[in-house]
Amino acid sequence: MLQPVVRRTWAPRGHTPVQKSWDRHDRLSPVAALSVSPRRRRLRVFFRVHCRNLCWQEVVSFLRSLHRHLGRSILVLDRLGVHRKAIRLLGQKHPDWFEPEWLPPYAPELNPVEQVWNHSKYSDLANFIPNDLAHLRREVRRSIRKQRGRQHLLRSFFAFAGLKL
Repeated sequence: MLQPVVRRTWAPRGHTPVQKSWDRHDRLSPVAALSVSPRRRRLRVFFRVHCRNLCWQEVVSFLRSLHRHLGRSILVLDRLGVHRKAIRLLGQKHPDWFEPEWLPPYAPELNPVEQVWNHSKYSDLANFIPNDLAHLRREVRRSIRKQRGRQHLLRSFFAFAGLKL
């Protein structure tokens, strides 16, 4: 959202840091996937950031793009309604593209992709006040691209979820 995530910060003694923002509730809707290569165990991040609420059409488009990069894959998904509908519709046309595995309901701690968003929101973008939605989108994309090159960080997301690679 355009509201900043306020975190603890440093300032010179006697100079309390002040963040000036206003009540803005515009938001971005990102979609992402973490992939693990079967041979080299190399991790990759695929993502898109949308400037409106995510609907099943965007998820289908993302999954088509994911299939072009990865081929037949096992997808581990949460039970978000747009994910279920996209998999059902895409599975009717292309049943051999993905093998879906569903996470238990209400279990974001089991989803390593949630840690991608947490790292962006609470680390890279903490105390960040965007000028507008385009500025926020650029910074979110920059944050996730920065994570792409950090294998140890991506591995920690799987470790947090209790998954062995």
